[in-house]
Amino acid sequence: MNKKPSIAYPFHSTIRELAANNDVIILCCSLTDQTRHMLDKEVLSALGNEGAIINVGRGALIDEKELVRSLAQGEIRGGGLDVFENMPDVPQELSEFDSIVLSPHRAAFTSESLQDTAAILIANLEDFFSNKPLVTPFTDD
Repeated sequence: MNKKPSIAYPFHSTIRELAANNDVIILCCSLTDQTRHMLDKEVLSALGNEGAIINVGRGALIDEKELVRSLAQGEIRGGGLDVFENMPDVPQELSEFDSIVLSPHRAAFTSESLQDTAAILIANLEDFFSNKPLVTPFTDD
């Protein structure tokens, strides 16, 4: 049951429960004491052998030793990693798996994304110097 009735998706109170009920987990959160190694042996096991992980957040969100073990034993299917626990070092063991796509924290740097970023920057500058609200406002929060 969802905590917010207006949202039609199920709520999972733990990352383990989320892993047990989904085939793919996408990590795009910050690294804190609470999120370090949030994908550990228990969560990887719950994800199952059809499961995949995408990590574009921070490398230490995943216990890489457990990830290597899970891949080697076929406990998860694979995934894509744009970040690693000890940047810029990529664990050699991960490069041995065909089921993992490794990117050096540059997956977002396509020509399209750079063009879009430039367009937003120009729009923000034009709005700023015209005393209009910014396209992408920010706060000090």
